[in-house]
Amino acid sequence: MPTISMFYGIIISLYFYDDQRHKLPHIHAKYQGQDASFSILDGSVLAGEIPVAKARLVQAWIEIHRESLLADWELAVNGEKPFAIEPLR
Repeated sequence: MPTISMFYGIIISLYFYDDQRHKLPHIHAKYQGQDASFSILDGSVLAGEIPVAKARLVQAWIEIHRESLLADWELAVNGEKPFAIEPLR
Protein backbone atom coordinates (compact mmCIF):
# COMPACT_ATOMS: atom_id res chain seq x y z
CA MET A 1 0.00 0.00 0.00
CA PRO A 2 2.27 2.78 -1.20
CA THR A 3 1.66 6.40 -0.35
CA ILE A 4 1.39 8.30 -3.63
CA SER A 5 0.75 11.80 -2.24
CA MET A 6 0.33 13.84 0.95
CA PHE A 7 -1.26 17.26 1.40
CA TYR A 8 -3.01 19.22 4.16
CA GLY A 9 -2.56 16.32 6.60
CA ILE A 10 -4.17 13.83 4.20
CA ILE A 11 -2.27 10.70 3.17
CA ILE A 12 -3.26 9.24 -0.21
CA SER A 13 -2.55 5.55 -0.80
CA LEU A 14 -3.18 3.14 -3.61
CA TYR A 15 -3.82 -0.45 -2.55
CA PHE A 16 -2.32 -2.94 -4.99
CA TYR A 17 -4.79 -5.78 -4.47
CA ASP A 18 -7.89 -4.00 -3.20
CA ASP A 19 -9.94 -4.32 -6.40
CA GLN A 20 -11.91 -7.24 -4.90
CA ARG A 21 -13.74 -4.97 -2.48
CA HIS A 22 -14.61 -1.99 -4.67
CA LYS A 23 -14.14 -3.44 -8.19
CA LEU A 24 -13.14 -0.12 -9.73
CA PRO A 25 -10.15 2.22 -9.73
CA HIS A 26 -9.94 3.98 -6.36
CA ILE A 27 -7.63 5.52 -3.80
CA HIS A 28 -7.65 5.59 -0.01
CA ALA A 29 -7.38 8.85 1.90
CA LYS A 30 -6.40 8.85 5.58
CA TYR A 31 -6.78 11.83 7.85
CA GLN A 32 -6.32 11.79 11.65
CA GLY A 33 -7.25 8.14 12.07
CA GLN A 34 -10.15 8.22 9.62
CA ASP A 35 -10.08 6.47 6.24
CA ALA A 36 -12.20 6.79 3.11
CA SER A 37 -12.05 5.23 -0.34
CA PHE A 38 -12.67 7.47 -3.36
CA SER A 39 -13.45 6.49 -6.94
CA ILE A 40 -10.80 7.73 -9.37
CA LEU A 41 -13.42 7.88 -12.12
CA ASP A 42 -15.79 10.39 -10.49
CA GLY A 43 -14.40 11.23 -7.04
CA SER A 44 -17.34 9.70 -5.19
CA VAL A 45 -16.84 8.23 -1.71
CA LEU A 46 -17.01 4.44 -1.93
CA ALA A 47 -16.55 3.59 1.74
CA GLY A 48 -15.53 5.14 5.04
CA GLU A 49 -15.40 8.80 5.86
CA ILE A 50 -13.11 11.74 6.51
CA PRO A 51 -14.20 15.30 7.40
CA VAL A 52 -16.23 16.93 4.60
CA ALA A 53 -13.71 19.73 4.00
CA LYS A 54 -10.89 17.20 3.61
CA ALA A 55 -13.02 14.98 1.35
CA ARG A 56 -13.60 17.98 -0.93
CA LEU A 57 -9.85 18.56 -1.13
CA VAL A 58 -9.33 14.92 -2.09
CA GLN A 59 -12.05 15.16 -4.74
CA ALA A 60 -10.47 18.30 -6.21
CA TRP A 61 -7.08 16.57 -6.26
CA ILE A 62 -8.61 13.55 -8.04
CA GLU A 63 -10.15 15.86 -10.66
CA ILE A 64 -6.78 17.52 -11.33
CA HIS A 65 -4.78 14.27 -11.43
CA ARG A 66 -7.30 11.76 -12.86
CA GLU A 67 -5.10 10.72 -15.81
CA SER A 68 -2.06 10.14 -13.61
CA LEU A 69 -4.18 8.25 -11.09
CA LEU A 70 -5.58 5.96 -13.76
CA ALA A 71 -2.05 5.30 -15.04
CA ASP A 72 -0.94 4.49 -11.47
CA TRP A 73 -3.96 2.18 -11.07
CA GLU A 74 -2.90 0.23 -14.18
CA LEU A 75 0.62 -0.11 -12.80
CA ALA A 76 -0.70 -1.34 -9.44
CA VAL A 77 -3.08 -3.86 -11.02
CA ASN A 78 -0.16 -5.25 -12.99
CA GLY A 79 1.93 -5.61 -9.82
CA GLU A 80 4.16 -2.62 -10.52
CA LYS A 81 4.93 0.22 -8.15
CA PRO A 82 2.88 3.39 -8.85
CA PHE A 83 4.53 6.78 -9.18
CA ALA A 84 4.14 9.61 -6.67
CA ILE A 85 1.70 12.33 -7.71
CA GLU A 86 2.05 16.04 -6.95
CA PRO A 87 0.17 17.17 -3.84
CA LEU A 88 -2.63 19.71 -3.85
CA ARG A 89 -1.18 23.18 -3.30
